[in-house]
Amino acid sequence: MHWITALTGLRCGFNLHLDLTWTAGKKHTEQEGVSFSGLGSADRESASEKSLAVVNKLLLSRAAEQQRPVRDCEQRADMSVETAASGPVMQKQRHLVRSGAREAGGSRGSSGRQEGPGGLWDSVKKAGFVIGSGILFLAAFGNSLTWHLQRFWGASGDFWQNLWTKLYVAYEGHDASLFFLGTMLAPTLAFWGSNALLLWVDITGTPSFITRYRIQLDKNNPVDPAKLRQALKCVLFNHVVISGAMTVVVYYLMSWRGNPCGPELPTFHWALMELAAFSILEEILFYYSHRLFHQPSLYKHYHKQHHEWTAPIGVVSIYAHPLEHVVSNLLPVVSGPVLLGSHLSTTSLWYCVALVSTTISHCGYHLPFLPSPEFHDFHHLRFNQCFGVFGILDRLHGTDSKFRQSKQYERHTLLTSFTPLNESIPDTQKKGQ
Repeated sequence: MHWITALTGLRCGFNLHLDLTWTAGKKHTEQEGVSFSGLGSADRESASEKSLAVVNKLLLSRAAEQQRPVRDCEQRADMSVETAASGPVMQKQRHLVRSGAREAGGSRGSSGRQEGPGGLWDSVKKAGFVIGSGILFLAAFGNSLTWHLQRFWGASGDFWQNLWTKLYVAYEGHDASLFFLGTMLAPTLAFWGSNALLLWVDITGTPSFITRYRIQLDKNNPVDPAKLRQALKCVLFNHVVISGAMTVVVYYLMSWRGNPCGPELPTFHWALMELAAFSILEEILFYYSHRLFHQPSLYKHYHKQHHEWTAPIGVVSIYAHPLEHVVSNLLPVVSGPVLLGSHLSTTSLWYCVALVSTTISHCGYHLPFLPSPEFHDFHHLRFNQCFGVFGILDRLHGTDSKFRQSKQYERHTLLTSFTPLNESIPDTQKKGQ
C-alpha cells in the first residue's frame, strides 16, 4: 500500500512597461531633433519613420536589460500602440515594436538564461529543492531507515514469496493463464472497487460529506443516468475486449524476452526502481499521444468522445474510442513492463496503480489525503491545457499556462484538512453578483 500511495501521489512575465514607450519615445525623438510640428503629410511620414526607429531602439534596450518572456511584451505592445493612436503610421509602429520585442526574446532564448518566475527553471529549482531535501534526509537517517525497511521486508518477504510459490506451482505449465489472471483480475478489482463508491455518490448524490468536495459544484449532481449508461457500455467493452486482447499481445512480447512468471519475486529495491521507470515512461508516452489526439483531424473522429464529459467522473477514465484506448491509454502503461521484461507481480501492481491513479484524476472530487485531480479536471474543462499525467512536460511545453493563472492551480495541492478547497479558496466573484 505504501507503493501505491507514493506512486499514485506522483502524477513570466515579459514586463517592459510599454504603456510608457510612446511617451518615452516622443521624448527621445525630440532629443534626436525630430519634430512633427509644421510638416506636411509627406514630411510627417518621413519624420514618423525616424521616430519609429528611435522607439524601436529604446524598446530593444529595455528588453535586453530586463530579459523576460516575449508574449506579454507583444500583448502590451498592442495595447500601448492602440491606445496611443491609430492609422497607417501607427500600424507600422506596432509592427516594429513587436518585431523588436521578438528579436529581444529570441536572443534571450538562444542564450539559455534563466526564465522568469513561474517558468520551467523555477519548476526545476523547486524539484531540485524537494529531491535534494529528500536525499539529505535519507543520508541523515539512512542507517535507521534501511534497518527498518529490511526488518519489514524480511518479515513480509517470505510471506509473499511463499504465497507466490504456491500460486506458481498451482499454475505450473500454464504460464499464459497465470499471466492473464494476474494482469486482468487484480487490476479489474482495483478499478471497479475504487469506482464502486464513486458511482454510488455520482448516482445518488450522497453521502454529503463526499459531495461537498466536488470540483465543479454545478455538475453531475446527480449524474445523468442515460449518459452514464452509454458510458458504461463503452467502458466495459474497452476494459474486457480491448484490454483483454492487449494483455494477450503483451504476454507474448514479454515471453519472447524472458519468463514474466518466474519462480522468484523481484527484490524490494528493484521493484521500486521499475515502478519509477514506468511512471516516467507513462508521462512521456501519454503526453505526446494525448496531444496527437487533440489534432483537429483526430480529435473530431476519436478523442471528442472522451471529452463529452466536461465534468468527468471516475469510471469515464477509460471511456474512449477503441483506437484511442489502445494508443493513448494502454500503450503508455504496458510499454514499461514490456521494455524492462518485468515480473508478473510488478506488472500487476503497476496496472493497479495506473488504474487507481487515472480514476482519481477523473473522479471529480478533491478528497482529503488523496492526490489532487484539479490538473486533469481542468483539461476536461478547457480542452487545450494540461495534457500530461504529472505536468512535467506541460510545464516544459507551456501547455499549462492558463491553468497556472486559474483558481484550480491554487487548489492543486494535497488536501490535508476536511475543509473543501472550493471553500478555503473560493472562485472570484464576477461583477454584479
